[in-house]
Amino acid sequence: MQSGSSFLISPNLSQEEYIHVTPRSAGWDHLSFAARKMNRGVRWEFETHGNELALVVLGGTCMVTSNQGKWLQIGRRPNVFAGMPYTLFLPPETSFTVEATSEQLDIAYGWCIAKEAHSARLVRPSEVEIEIRGGGNVTRQINKMIPPGFPCSRLVVVEVYTPSGNWSSYPPHKHDEHIVDEKGNVLEADLEEVYFYKIDRPEGFAYQRIYTPDRNIDELILARDSHLVLSPQGYHPVVAAPGYNCYYLNMLAGSAQSLAATDDPEHTWVKDTWKEKDPRLPLVSMEME
Repeated sequence: MQSGSSFLISPNLSQEEYIHVTPRSAGWDHLSFAARKMNRGVRWEFETHGNELALVVLGGTCMVTSNQGKWLQIGRRPNVFAGMPYTLFLPPETSFTVEATSEQLDIAYGWCIAKEAHSARLVRPSEVEIEIRGGGNVTRQINKMIPPGFPCSRLVVVEVYTPSGNWSSYPPHKHDEHIVDEKGNVLEADLEEVYFYKIDRPEGFAYQRIYTPDRNIDELILARDSHLVLSPQGYHPVVAAPGYNCYYLNMLAGSAQSLAATDDPEHTWVKDTWKEKDPRLPLVSMEME
């Protein structure tokens, strides 16, 4: 296990912005990511400049004022295990202010250079598609907030819930090459990706492996609550420790607004063994709130 992995970013919980990653610090080209906690009445100001940005309310409520519009009530779940997400998409050249309207607000936001501008949009919980993917102990829940086809330039944003003892991002897949077929369809996109973890108990944990086909990279990373794992290349499966439900927020950006990926051919046979979905899923739904 690589406890000192360059792919693992631990939170600095003494700071309001407790996670912060830029292309320079990550060693890639497109994606920046940060998370912060704010007490009621605290304001945070930001400008997107040439970037598009997605802001996800992990827990609590806030209001956002901007030169693109005003949203008075964003968020409702107290934490990621208590309900469905609100996600605010903002285009380039947006100046905005977030004000916490709950006792504590926990937000995550990612941004990247946009190829073109699209309109600001608040994605409400009722608009989020839930997919129950996989089978057996590889069943997981995908909440699609900014999926492929969303009117934006590069960003893709989803939440993944992996029940206690289950695997996700499995069979292992990669998206580090831009490959198209003769008709121009994207078969695999070259994407930078973050995994931002929340665990439903403070002592809980998950493991994530990152490895390339040639094994020049082959790391096993211990992920705990509020840890961030960078996935710049290679296959990257996850397993949740028994007894602990695992959440991660995926934000991606790269060569296409796509999730096109290639499975590790050594493990694709596992799909043929899946028969029934795990009955514990969905872990969160609209009915919870």
